Amino acid sequence: MNRPEKEGPLKGITIIDLTRLLPGPLATQLLADMGADVIKFENIISPDYARFMPPQYNGVGLTFLSVNRSKRSLAVDLNSEEGKNIFWDVLKTADIVIDSFRPGVMEKIGIDYESAKKVKEDIIYVSITGYGYDSPLSNKAGHDINYLGRAGILSTNGKPDEIIQPGVQISDIAGGSYPTVMACLSAIISKHTTGKGQHVDVAMVDCSVPLLSIYMGEVLNSQKTYQRQEHVLAGSIPNYNIYQCKDGKWISLGALEPKFWKGFCELLQKPDWIAKMFDPSMKEVLKALFLEKDRDEWVQFAENSDICLTGILEMDELESDEYLQNRKMFVEHVHPAYGKFKNIAQPIKYNGNKKNPGWAAPMLGEDNTDILKSLGYSDEKIAELKKKGKIV
Repeated sequence: MNRPEKEGPLKGITIIDLTRLLPGPLATQLLADMGADVIKFENIISPDYARFMPPQYNGVGLTFLSVNRSKRSLAVDLNSEEGKNIFWDVLKTADIVIDSFRPGVMEKIGIDYESAKKVKEDIIYVSITGYGYDSPLSNKAGHDINYLGRAGILSTNGKPDEIIQPGVQISDIAGGSYPTVMACLSAIISKHTTGKGQHVDVAMVDCSVPLLSIYMGEVLNSQKTYQRQEHVLAGSIPNYNIYQCKDGKWISLGALEPKFWKGFCELLQKPDWIAKMFDPSMKEVLKALFLEKDRDEWVQFAENSDICLTGILEMDELESDEYLQNRKMFVEHVHPAYGKFKNIAQPIKYNGNKKNPGWAAPMLGEDNTDILKSLGYSDEKIAELKKKGKIV
């Protein structure tokens, strides 16, 4: 299938993507949006099962479609000698390999970093795991909720007598996807300065712990322990909190600095409130106050004031939001198999590179022929591999 030419700051970088589900695929989608040629390399015996998971969109898993934009798909039997040979041929043209298997799986398949160095000495491997390589928990299974628990993030979330499960995958993305992008970019820079590749270990628990930075500075250096909502940024103070409005919708007040709180009180013509910035009793006062107007009425009321008052949008409001539209935060592509698909766009804006047009997430093995031909495989050889069931 013909693909538009890649653009962006990572144009010319080739990445083999062996990841599945969410953390790795979102990272490689971000890298693909930055211009990298990302080859989603799947074993036909066990492809990315997000392809088949519900909910589905025209027969394809929505999770898969949401995090695999702008990649090419190569699907082979990695358990076979022919499949491994294809992997090594692709690796010779690649800069980075990203995997999300538990430690030992890549060695079992026979495509681990030590083996890869013999084929391409300066290759970069980035491995995303829950608990990292070389740790007592290396082979322990886990998901986002387990990593959040181990990293202490869940202990901050909720009410004093109740832990509330977050609505999004924090460790998967903030502890997995984003650090993986940083790992790739820093390893590329290192390679350019040293000429050497390396194996980078991205553990989602480790990369989630820095989310506690403003807590742990005190916890590590004193006898302080925090209860849920005790921290000033976790709901303990009235001027930095969330309030329900008359229409049942919600609003966030972030008047953390005195100047913002003062502006808030002056807007409401309540000068006597200025001295009560941290007064716990003000929570109940503000709860009653915000119930006097609908959310959008409050937003309009404070529109011209510099006080950090923001309406909390529901997800079905995001696409039509003026700010997000202006920032071009949603994109639509068309695929011949499943039609039009809307998605969240690349969030980082580059003004020194052409915009990367991208394309919809590929079907399994959609780019097999094009990739193999680019590696020098003849039509006859490709037909033979198909006949043997080594590629789809």
